[in-house]
Amino acid sequence: MATLSDLLREAAARLAAAGVDSPRLDAEYLAEAAFGLPRAALRRHGTDSPEAAAASRFAALVARRAAREPLQRLLGSWEFWGLDLTLAPDTLIPRPDTETVVEAVLRRRPDRTAPLRLLDLGTGSGAILLALLSEYPRATGLGVDLSPAAAATAALNARRLGLSGRARFLAGSWAAALGEAARFDVVVGNPPYIPDDEIDGLEPEVARHEPRRALAGGADGLDCYRAIAAELPRLLLPGGLAVLEHGADQASAVAALLEAAGLGPVGTVRDLAGRDRAAIAQAAPTPAITSE
Repeated sequence: MATLSDLLREAAARLAAAGVDSPRLDAEYLAEAAFGLPRAALRRHGTDSPEAAAASRFAALVARRAAREPLQRLLGSWEFWGLDLTLAPDTLIPRPDTETVVEAVLRRRPDRTAPLRLLDLGTGSGAILLALLSEYPRATGLGVDLSPAAAATAALNARRLGLSGRARFLAGSWAAALGEAARFDVVVGNPPYIPDDEIDGLEPEVARHEPRRALAGGADGLDCYRAIAAELPRLLLPGGLAVLEHGADQASAVAALLEAAGLGPVGTVRDLAGRDRAAIAQAAPTPAITSE
């Protein structure tokens, strides 16, 4: 019978032939799920011959990955900011680039004891909001998503992480889901920003398996930023902070939309690869009261 090492070697070769970027690593993640062994123990058990049922589970997962189904969706969850997040068909896979948004908020609001009111527009799995709540133990947050299924998944993640007491989730279109009196210290988001006619040309894992409405940003990729920019002045408290992820070539266009809405100054944060990744804007502070 084939050993675990044999199965891993064959799986990695199959994934490489299918064009998967990290074939050996993906094969190990799938083996961990199929055989119930942590990745660190796979080599130690390399000469073992797995039971037929487990080998069959592994083969099925490898076949799906070779068809370019994302690894994260095969596993059903993925890590973001050290948090294990359940995924659903209506939620984007959380990616390291989006951690740039979390880092930007932490740098500009360094007081971790602050009782911030947070709003996450297009929350998906809840990744950004839950990461921030894990860093600000006195903060409360609201996540909004057009998809009721995504909002429900985010609420599930909040419960799993012990954050449900400080997080709420609503289904709705951007700020239309909120009352006129809703105001926040920090507004974050990762809106859809791919131009509609470019989606089908993306890698298969994205084009075929990510929720299209979480990707499609209109003809120029900026439709959602126009909608959000128009609402930010009423959503932000005086001096409030907005941090929005965007595409690597959209920094100037997003900055122009935010500035036209009366926010500023607008800055840009780069991700670990050095690409422009998020816009930062601030609402005007409350004018100082002077005595005559």
